[in-house]
Amino acid sequence: MSTELIFQVEESPEGGFEASALGESIFTVGNTIDELRANIREAVECHFDEDVKPKIIRLHFVRDEVFVL
Repeated sequence: MSTELIFQVEESPEGGFEASALGESIFTVGNTIDELRANIREAVECHFDEDVKPKIIRLHFVRDEVFVL
């Protein structure tokens, strides 16, 4: 049983945010960070039984930036 679950969060090309759990089959989206957090919480509640549910959820934000010299 892991006490922590990490989600990789990226900005969606269509707007908003996409999050996927590392090591688990959990994916969700949200238009705002607050909506994304709520959707992640709901997805984790649905994915895990109470006795094996992680106690901590960590969000790792990934952002690509491209510029021309």
